[in-house]
Amino acid sequence: MKKSDVHQRPFLPVIILIVCVITQGVLTYTLWNNYYQIDALAYMGYSILGLSGIFGILPIIEFRRKGQVGKGEIYMKTQKLVRTGIFSIIRHPQYFAGILISLAFAFISQHWIVIILFAPIIPVTHLDALSANINLIEKFGDEYEKYISEVPALNPITGIIKLIIRKVKEKQ
Repeated sequence: MKKSDVHQRPFLPVIILIVCVITQGVLTYTLWNNYYQIDALAYMGYSILGLSGIFGILPIIEFRRKGQVGKGEIYMKTQKLVRTGIFSIIRHPQYFAGILISLAFAFISQHWIVIILFAPIIPVTHLDALSANINLIEKFGDEYEKYISEVPALNPITGIIKLIIRKVKEKQ
């Protein structure tokens, strides 16, 4: 598949996400760490940050194991649609990890500027995920469209519920 064969995703959402999250991180750890001294919120933020690591790392493992990635290729160069593991509950786990990281910084910092920087993260991530879906439909076709109908893009709670329903239906 040539680069020209795949829809080019807009670059602006990625820039917005990177700027917001990096700015949040810098402000959180240089100026406003636990600004209001509400330790419970800071601890919750660190817990969310740890959870983001799970959603960020598991896709790498799953793509390498099941995605038929070529030797020496980056993990995202899958040749096969992966629908197992983390991908059985959420289509874009690393995008979700980005949302969690941003949310974690808001909890850890507790400063209004860092919280405001979280505001665009969810809608911009959603737009970027929609754009990624176009590429993935072009790459995997009907199989990916079916996957879209079964597994949510960014909501693992809904994904877990849908997975349980699928498993119950398979047993019947």
